[in-house]
Amino acid sequence: MHQAKIGIVEDEAVVASYIKSILEKLHYIVPEPCRTYEEAIDMLETEKPDLVILDIQLEGEQDGVMVAEYIRKNIDIPFVFHTANSDDTTLERVKKVRPNAFLTKPFQKKDLVISVELALSNFSKQPPAKSESENDNYLIKDSFFVKDTQYFHKIKFDEVLYLESDGAYVTLFTEKKKYLVRGSIAQYLEKMNSKKFFRVHRSYAVNLDKVDIINTSFLTIKDEKIPISKNFRDDLLTMMHIV
Repeated sequence: MHQAKIGIVEDEAVVASYIKSILEKLHYIVPEPCRTYEEAIDMLETEKPDLVILDIQLEGEQDGVMVAEYIRKNIDIPFVFHTANSDDTTLERVKKVRPNAFLTKPFQKKDLVISVELALSNFSKQPPAKSESENDNYLIKDSFFVKDTQYFHKIKFDEVLYLESDGAYVTLFTEKKKYLVRGSIAQYLEKMNSKKFFRVHRSYAVNLDKVDIINTSFLTIKDEKIPISKNFRDDLLTMMHIV
């Protein structure tokens, strides 16, 4: 389990400090803010943030829209624009890079918080990214965000032991904690897009790498017994190379 990391690209020191303070109080990890395109690209490569708060006007000739273009072409993360410049020409450029949220300066604390939460939440609900052969620039991510109390955690797919469905909700079990999320097992299996995860029952899907014991009627993961439905049994045994 990892606390979400949020990068800030903002050429006004006072505004950058204000945003950083708000995010840190919400327990997000926040690297030092960037003021230029070059600093932003370096931060993206070295810090590997999960989301970026991005001003349009930056120091130098290259602006925040160019940073957004870099993100869309090279990195699979959401970003939130914030700017005092919202003229028609700027908005047309912004729309082409498909920001996950947009804030107009001056903004209130609650507006920033809502934009960050919506960007992380909606980004986590996106379908799996297409391959380059399908003319899509997104890379396949290995994690998603889950809200716990007032902020989001990043959970890597490999940390998930198994999933249990209960009506309109799914419980994600990790070694340290469990998370209740809205949705179906089918949606989360599609999101993870990994052969490691396999549905073994109408109400359960498991990470095959975490299975400790298996027979024809149940399996165990960390001493938790999980039923195997006859509808999935043969395919499961084949996936586990059991004959």
